[in-house]
Amino acid sequence: MYRNLRQCVEDLEAGGQLRRIDIPVDPHLELAEIQRRVFRAGGPALLFTRVVGCRFPVLCNLFGTRERTRYLFRDAWELLKKIAALQVDPADLLRRPRLYLSLKIPGAMLLSRPRKVRWGPVLSCETTIAQLPQIKCWPDDGGPYITLPQVYTEDPDRPGLEHSNLGMYRVQLGGGDYEPDKEIGLHYQLQRGIAAHHAAALRRGEDLPVNIFVGGPPAMTVAAVMPLPEGVSELFFAGILGRRRVPMICRPGRLPIHAEADFCIVGKLAHDCLKPEGPFGDHLGYYSLAHDFPVLRVEKVYHRPDAIWPMTVVGRPPQEDSILTELVHELAEPVLPKQIAGVHAVHAVEAAGVHPLLLAVGSERYVPYEKRRPRELLVQANALLGHGQLSLAKYLWIVAREDDPQLDVRRVDDFFRHVLLRVDWRRDLHFETCSTMDTLDYSSGRLHEGSKVVIAAAGEPRRTLPAAWNERYRLPEGLGFRRPRVVLPGLLVVEAPTYKQSAEGKDAAMEHFCRYYRSSDTINEFPLIVAVDDSDFCARSLDDFLWVTFTRSNPETDIYGIGSFVCGKHWGCEGALVIDARTKPHHALPVVEDPAVSRRVDALAASGGPLHGII
Repeated sequence: MYRNLRQCVEDLEAGGQLRRIDIPVDPHLELAEIQRRVFRAGGPALLFTRVVGCRFPVLCNLFGTRERTRYLFRDAWELLKKIAALQVDPADLLRRPRLYLSLKIPGAMLLSRPRKVRWGPVLSCETTIAQLPQIKCWPDDGGPYITLPQVYTEDPDRPGLEHSNLGMYRVQLGGGDYEPDKEIGLHYQLQRGIAAHHAAALRRGEDLPVNIFVGGPPAMTVAAVMPLPEGVSELFFAGILGRRRVPMICRPGRLPIHAEADFCIVGKLAHDCLKPEGPFGDHLGYYSLAHDFPVLRVEKVYHRPDAIWPMTVVGRPPQEDSILTELVHELAEPVLPKQIAGVHAVHAVEAAGVHPLLLAVGSERYVPYEKRRPRELLVQANALLGHGQLSLAKYLWIVAREDDPQLDVRRVDDFFRHVLLRVDWRRDLHFETCSTMDTLDYSSGRLHEGSKVVIAAAGEPRRTLPAAWNERYRLPEGLGFRRPRVVLPGLLVVEAPTYKQSAEGKDAAMEHFCRYYRSSDTINEFPLIVAVDDSDFCARSLDDFLWVTFTRSNPETDIYGIGSFVCGKHWGCEGALVIDARTKPHHALPVVEDPAVSRRVDALAASGGPLHGII
C-alpha cells in the first residue's frame, strides 16, 4: 500500500484514475466549484498544478467514487471487516495473540502498532500559514479552510501514542479576528475525542499541544473520520488500513508528528482564548454561523519537498465526504447489533444530513402472546440515543423485525411505508427536550441543544395508504395552504404560507391548519403531512423531501397533529401528524454557488475548454 500521498497520486495517474490540470485555477470559489462538479459527474481525481497565488499543487476528488476509494484500500478492506465483525480493538492484536491467529492475515498484529522514528520527510521544509493554499469553498464562508485535516492530540493526563486522538475537525486558516500567520481557528463538535483532551488541559490550566497533519497516505484521512471506541487510537486503525505501521516522529518534550504527512501545523490550543469561527458551508447544506471556538496559536508549519495539498468540499449531501461516510457505515453498522441487544440494523440517512434522521430495526420478542406494540423497541431506542455519535440523532424511527424480516433499513422509501402503515400517533411518539443536538443543526435556534423524537412502530398494518391526491381531500380555505404533493403513499407535502413570527415569537399557521380538521376527515388518510415553503421542490425526489423535512424542523416546536392531546405527560394525536418544515428566522442560510464563478467554470467545461469531458 501507499507510503505517502505522492505514491498514491502516481498510482492513480498510471491507471487513468487521475488527471492533471495545468491551467491556472483560483482557490477562491473556483477550485471548489470544479470539485463539486467532478464529483457529481463521477469523474477522476484531479491534481491542480497551478493554483493562483500558491506554489503547492492541490489534489481533489481523491475519494470521489466508491470504486476508486475501494481501490485505494484494496489490500486491507476485507481484513478490517473481519476485525469489525469480531469486535476487535486493533490494539488488542498486541495483547491477545489468539485474535491474530483467528484473522489468519500475515503481519496483522504488527501493522496496528505505530512506529517511532526520529525524523521524516515532513520536517524537510518550513513555510507559513499564508503560503498554504487559501481555499474558500462557498461565497459566505468566513475565510479559507483546511477541509481534510487530521488533528492529532494526546491526553494531557496520560500522554503517549496509545491515548492519542486523530480527528477531522474544522480548521479556519484566516479571516475574522485571527492574527495572520500566528492564529487559526479550530472548531470541534460534540462527542469528539479531542474534547476530552481539551477538557483535561483546561482543568490543568494549560494550553493543549496540537499537530494538524494534511496529506499523507489516504489511510490516515479515513482513520481521522472513523468513530472508534473511546480510548482507541486511530493510529492503530490507520496502520491496518494502510498495511503499514504509521511512522511517528517522537522527540522529547514535543507532540509526535506523522513522518509521511505532506504538511504539519504545530501549535497549541489556547486555554484562555476563544474567537469567532465561521461561517462555513457545512455538510447539512447550510452555513454554520460564526460562534466562539478555540484558537490555535501556530508555532511551526512544516512540509515535505514534494508536498501535495488534498482538499474536498462539503455541502448538501451527497458530496465526496458521503463516500467516506459509506465506508464508516460499512464497518461500524454490523458491530452495533452485537453491542445493543435486540438491534438488528441502523442507518443514518445521508440525504437528511446524517444526524437529523436515524432509522433502525429492532425486536419485539418478550410478549409473544399479546398483540404486538412498541415495548422493547423503546429500550433499544434509548440505548441507540446513548451510543457514541448516535446520541446526536434528532429523529429516530424504529420498527420491529418480526413485522417484516426482509425490510432493508437502507431502502428509505420502503422503511417509511412500513412505518406509516403501522404507526399509531396516539402512543408511538416519544419526545426528549433540552437534549444534545448536532453543533451544525440550527433548527432549534440554540447551539448544541434541541430536541429529539422517537417514532416506534410495531404490529399489523392499521390503514391503507393513499398514493395520490384527489377530490376526496381538501385544504383549508383562506389560510394560504396550497399545492399538495404526494411524495410516497401516505406522505403528503403541502406548500404553506411564509413563516411569520408574532410578537410572542410564534407563527400560528400550523395550529390553524390542524384545528381546521376533525380526526374523522379524509385528509387523515395521509398519516404524515409536511408543511414546506416549496412543495414542488420538496416532492421532486425523496432526497429533496428528506433534506427539507429533517434539517428544517425541531421536534418539540415543529411537530403538530390533527386532534392533538396531552394525557399525563404524553403528547399524541388522533389524526395525521403534521411537521412544520418551513424556513424559520433562526435557521442558517443554505449554501448557494456564486453565479459568476459558475459561469467561469461553465466556460472551462465547454467544448474546447480544458475541463471538457471531465465535468
